[in-house]
Amino acid sequence: MARVLLMQGNQAVVEGAIAAGVRFYGGYPITPSTEIAEGMAKRLPEVGGKFLQTEDEIAGIGAVIGASLGGVKGMTATSGPGFSLKQEMLGLACSAEIPLVVVDVQRVGPATGQPTSPSQGDVMQARWGTHGDHWVIALSPCSVPECFDLTRRAVALAETYRCPVILLMDEIVGHMRERIELLEDYDELPVVSRKAPAEPPEEYRAYRIVDEADVAPMASFGSGYRWHVSGLVHDETGFPKGTPAATRASQDHLYRKLADHLDDIVTAERYRLDDAELAIVAFGGAARTAYDAVDMARSQGIRAGLLRPITIWPFAEKEITALLEKVRGILVHELNCGQYVLEVERAVAGRTPVELYAKYDNESATPEEMMTVIKNMWERVGQS
Repeated sequence: MARVLLMQGNQAVVEGAIAAGVRFYGGYPITPSTEIAEGMAKRLPEVGGKFLQTEDEIAGIGAVIGASLGGVKGMTATSGPGFSLKQEMLGLACSAEIPLVVVDVQRVGPATGQPTSPSQGDVMQARWGTHGDHWVIALSPCSVPECFDLTRRAVALAETYRCPVILLMDEIVGHMRERIELLEDYDELPVVSRKAPAEPPEEYRAYRIVDEADVAPMASFGSGYRWHVSGLVHDETGFPKGTPAATRASQDHLYRKLADHLDDIVTAERYRLDDAELAIVAFGGAARTAYDAVDMARSQGIRAGLLRPITIWPFAEKEITALLEKVRGILVHELNCGQYVLEVERAVAGRTPVELYAKYDNESATPEEMMTVIKNMWERVGQS
């Protein structure tokens, strides 16, 4: 039986985490994500989980890594300044293949910036914030119900691919309230958990690939299985190995285990794109404006449509390049000075005009403001 609630995006993240089986939260409160910590502090004891407020953001993600190694699904939440502090530990989780979820409710930066104002300035930090070559998964919800759904999906992807997953939200989505329907009993929902080893402890190798999924089974610490965790390049035992061959194999594996499964990982929504001649690309809170702007453009004779990347990373290259078959131009709307547009330009490679509508003044765009930008771009590309 479903409950109908009026709920904040951050609160929906809490419920999504509980429904996905998250039973540990370690973190430090920071606006505009604090409601997630508050909600987890209340909900986790109700389901037998543990909440830990740490002394800082670094310790928060470190505690989540420890919980995950112990076989417990873990999550932390933060905003831009805290996300910066978490990057070293995020790199460790990438290298050691430790599943966890980091929620980043973006705000204006850099530094303290505007704590209560919306931004999407962490897009490239989510991709490249920790050093070295690595792939990462980042998802971006644009509604309260999607906060619930994508939190569950983030946990499932982390468990499936043994990697950190970032839920890249923004203040708009985190703090707005919408109608949402939630089940009374989350036990009715499917839960994805990491693959456990089938071999006996004496034969277990923590990073030995046993099937075509490119992801090794993961034993829990304390379960009788022993393995070594290191941020160094390692072999299948987990112990460091510094040969050129081992380094190449490690890098190839971290790339391949995600790149070979893009059809499972990457999702995007298409809105009124079937006959569109002008495509809008927007995600998260920025996409909410784009829906109305597309409808307004249609009412004025401009056949516009929206491509909303739900998976921000890996980049939705196939979905972006598919637009080139029909559209005369692509308008990218972001709440920053221009980050995702760089990837769109790379993928398009000059085959159609790409323009940026950047909004970075503490407020989201209105449909009327975006409509003005659409009309101006259409005047430039509509007759080509």
